[in-house]
Amino acid sequence: MGDPKYPLLSKDGDVTIGALFPIRSIETLPSFEFTLKPQLLSCSSVNLRDFRMAQTMTFAIHEINKSPSLLPNVLIGYRIYDTCGSRLSSMSATISLMNGEEFASEDTCNGQPPIHAIIGETESSATVILSRTTGPFKIPVISHSATCECLSNRGNYPSFFRTIASDYHQSRALAYIIKHFGWSWVGAVNSDNDYGNNGMAIFLNTAQEEGICVEYSQVVDTIKNSTAKVIVAFLTSFEMENLLEQLSTNNITNLQMIGVEAWITAKSLISPNSFHVLGGSLGFAVRKIDIEGFSDYVIKSFWDTDFPCSQVERNSSQYALSCNIYQDLLLLKSDNEDVPEQRYASNVYKAIYAVAHSLHSLLKCKEKEGCQKDLKIQPQQVVEALKRVNFTVKMGDRVWFDGTGSAVAQYEVINWQQDSDGSVQFKTVGYYDASLPPHQRFVLNSENIIWAGGQLEKPRSVCSESCPPGTRKAAQKGRPVCCYDCISCAEGEISNETDSNNCKRCPGDYWSNAEKNKCALKAVEFLSFTEVMVGLTVLVAILFYSKNDTPIVKANNSELSFLLLFSLTLCFLCSLTFIGRPTEWSCMLRHTVFGITFVLCISCVLGKTIVVLMAFKATFPGSNVMKWFGPTQQRLSVLAFTLIQVLISVLWLTISPPFPYKNMKYYKEKIILECSLGSTIGFSAVLGYIGLLAVLCFILAFLARTLPDNFNEAKFITFSMIIFCAVWITFIPSYVSSPGKFTVAVEIFAILASSFGLLSCIFAPKCYIILLKPEQNTKQHMMGKVSSKSY
Repeated sequence: MGDPKYPLLSKDGDVTIGALFPIRSIETLPSFEFTLKPQLLSCSSVNLRDFRMAQTMTFAIHEINKSPSLLPNVLIGYRIYDTCGSRLSSMSATISLMNGEEFASEDTCNGQPPIHAIIGETESSATVILSRTTGPFKIPVISHSATCECLSNRGNYPSFFRTIASDYHQSRALAYIIKHFGWSWVGAVNSDNDYGNNGMAIFLNTAQEEGICVEYSQVVDTIKNSTAKVIVAFLTSFEMENLLEQLSTNNITNLQMIGVEAWITAKSLISPNSFHVLGGSLGFAVRKIDIEGFSDYVIKSFWDTDFPCSQVERNSSQYALSCNIYQDLLLLKSDNEDVPEQRYASNVYKAIYAVAHSLHSLLKCKEKEGCQKDLKIQPQQVVEALKRVNFTVKMGDRVWFDGTGSAVAQYEVINWQQDSDGSVQFKTVGYYDASLPPHQRFVLNSENIIWAGGQLEKPRSVCSESCPPGTRKAAQKGRPVCCYDCISCAEGEISNETDSNNCKRCPGDYWSNAEKNKCALKAVEFLSFTEVMVGLTVLVAILFYSKNDTPIVKANNSELSFLLLFSLTLCFLCSLTFIGRPTEWSCMLRHTVFGITFVLCISCVLGKTIVVLMAFKATFPGSNVMKWFGPTQQRLSVLAFTLIQVLISVLWLTISPPFPYKNMKYYKEKIILECSLGSTIGFSAVLGYIGLLAVLCFILAFLARTLPDNFNEAKFITFSMIIFCAVWITFIPSYVSSPGKFTVAVEIFAILASSFGLLSCIFAPKCYIILLKPEQNTKQHMMGKVSSKSY
């Protein structure tokens, strides 16, 4: 068995906090020949940043031990191990922390664990190993800089906490800053470890949500040949040094680098040639917070009280044996210039105070009465207490852990700039604070930013230029969504924004303008009083009605003739209800008035037909049929036939009446105002009843066409019914197929044409005799006592 691994820095106390820091970065492995006792690993090359972490820890513990209010009568001890950045040393130190330094031959368990909490590690991958190792023993691990989102899984890491935010927030913030500057075409590189892979995965998902395309996620050769001018580098500082070396060797410059907290403020990257590559870099950094008194502590108090060789004379042989491993650290004794730039020191400070507040509550401490030191505190109790901590440190920051054990995300936005003397400065140009409302979280002062290559103008990094309003983006086949063509919007659609993914269809009453960037009100179309056919209808009506009192009309059943003329007048007038802007009343009137007037008209014609038949029947000897169809019966028949149509119309209007309707289907670019039928059955019933009477009238007239007389009206009624039926039979397909206002025009034409047919066939012969053959307009001629031609 080898010698136990001793801590680099330690102090005894009532409770103990362990820590793992890679204070040195180079590890020297001993010989593993297994012929001698294994030697301890040796380390070299001091990592100043993590050495300051160890000093911050001892500084915080000294403050707490002196505090009269926090753990007033309890001393906190510490054991700080140097892991040398090695997984092997880290595992060895972890086992030492959990078991204690000395190997005991007998059980000496007193119920007090050797360690109550562990601070560390610095890197995410090392912290994953540490947390998995200590997890089964429920020892709390609090990291100051491990940001991998994988550690937020409470199922895998139930005892893990951190005083830094998860990379979930940083990765999303990287996408937001790229979106903010309008870059949609970027490259990306990441570390091939837990930190880089998890962080890049979150960034890529967020980038996709924000419409950002990643051209590549590889390295130098791809970067050299790419068209993206912006690179997201999710790397540790060590890997960034390697990338910087490769970019410098290949003379790849003027690329806008977007970085993460791991390297954006790393002074190790600053060299005479690095600014040519990294100048103008933007990235997120942990907030820089000054810890009062710490700068003085690292120069004097630490070396006088906490450094292991502080009480040993330099010229003694004991010093040579016990302090040889600290030689490289002694070189930092009088150096504190880097302290104001330390960004993770405050996280270690908060972690120590979080443990102290947890122990304070578990030991039931009171300021004047002290703590119950006899209580045996187990690590699992500390885990539960850490979940409840909520306090404010002297720098003004509130410390608490969310459901994943992480701290709230607060970053500064850093810009690499060069002063007049050539020195590189990390300038703060904005911030990201996840504790604020969404619209206030991200603030940037763009005017203070120096861009890649020292330029004052923001670089442009897109795969395709923006699509103007009136167009939409169409993805190029086989390429990312950020590579697209601009396609003009279709008719009736618009886009009023730049880079629209889709065109929006205009609302029902609107249509797109010529530029396809605005919806304009559609042109409204309906049949108006200015139409030529209306004027023609009025002229024809005046022409026929001006001659409706001739003697020949009176001779042929004048009462029915005048009633027929009256009904025809109504037929002509009802066409006017079809003209103009449809309203609720006009829609109900136009079809019902049309149906009733036409039934009245056909009823009169039917009455005249029956009268003709009855008149000839009455001439036979012994016939007395006219008494069954005299003037009273004629009026009642017309009234009865008309009342049936009135009843049908009333039922139609009651159940489902016609109503105004905006037809937007026939023409996309304009609206057709028309009357919807409401009930198609009602309309069919009205038309069907008219058709039934017309057919009956036609049959009777056809039977009476051969009866002898000089002016047999049955012939003309037969012709009028043929025209009437022909018009309305052809009306149906014409009505269905006619567009817009022509649908109404077809119906008006059918009304007028059928009315003209009745007028022409029944009254035109009479008008001919009245106007051109007045000598035939006598009673003798009408009774057949004067020979004449038959008409």
